[in-house]
Amino acid sequence: MERQSSYAGALLEDLEFTETNFDQVSFDDAQFRHCRFIRCSFRYARLADSQTTGSIFERCDFTGANLGGSVHERSNFANSRFTYAHLFSVVFRECKMTGVTFDEAGMAGFTLIGGDWSYTNLSGHSLKGQDLRGVKFAEADLSRCNLEKADLRAADLTRAQLGQVKLAGADLRGANLEGLDWKGIDLRGVKIDLEQAIHVARSYGAIVSG
Repeated sequence: MERQSSYAGALLEDLEFTETNFDQVSFDDAQFRHCRFIRCSFRYARLADSQTTGSIFERCDFTGANLGGSVHERSNFANSRFTYAHLFSVVFRECKMTGVTFDEAGMAGFTLIGGDWSYTNLSGHSLKGQDLRGVKFAEADLSRCNLEKADLRAADLTRAQLGQVKLAGADLRGANLEGLDWKGIDLRGVKIDLEQAIHVARSYGAIVSG
């Protein structure tokens, strides 16, 4: 299907595009259902208040795009770029976000619900107070993130980068913390379980015995 100049308010269903340029195109209020976009460019495009369901945006470029108020459910944005993107009040629910970068993106009111965020670069952004139970952050860059009062129970933080992260009041009980550099993490006010406490103590050279 050929690219149009505007898809504002459109219902896009079961469409497929590869290496297509959508730069500055308007998708405001559009609905994407089971669509597939591979290596497409959405630079400075408008996707405000759009909705995606079960769609794929693999290795796409959303640099400078406006996604304010959009909602994404069970969609796949693997290895896409959101540099300088406007993500105010955006919701990602059970999405695959592996390898995604959010450099200098505006993310006020951003909501993350479930999904796979492994290898994602969220450095410097705020997820303060969010319910992140069970989210997969394996090897993600969460350095300098604000995770204060976040619920990370049963989350997968395997080998995640947490340098200079803010964790006061966060709940890490039951989370997979394998491979973390505990010496660079401030755990004051953080809830951890007994097994995690023992692991932390051993990482500092303590001998834990019964």
